[in-house]
Amino acid sequence: MRAARSTLAGLSVGVLLGVAGCGSGGDGTPSTASGSLEQLAARAECTPDIQTDAAELRQATCENGARRYLLVTFTNARGQAEWLDEANDYGGTYLVGGDWIAVGDAKDIPALRDRLGGTVVDAAGEHGGGHHGHRMG
Repeated sequence: MRAARSTLAGLSVGVLLGVAGCGSGGDGTPSTASGSLEQLAARAECTPDIQTDAAELRQATCENGARRYLLVTFTNARGQAEWLDEANDYGGTYLVGGDWIAVGDAKDIPALRDRLGGTVVDAAGEHGGGHHGHRMG
């Protein structure tokens, strides 16, 4: 079981590196933002409320009027891949950057992508609540 989970995490890292390493390639897409959680929030034009401040990740809810996002920054690609792999079970729309993930309503993600760049990922699975802080409610 542990070997299978490790293999899945490795595959997820590869997928993330393939989709998250995007930048402005002349096709009108913004380059992917990077920086601290606070810097990403400033670029997203929202006010962060830090929920988790751990060595491997930082997580905050971030509000801008009626729009509400969850921003998560990671210290390494493996942590990001594992977080996304776990979140995939619950469905949703995620904006994935080089070392961060943003979660929000599908209708709000395009505007956030305009400010942060990244790749939109529609996760498979059922939408559910109470997912270890990953879902917003």
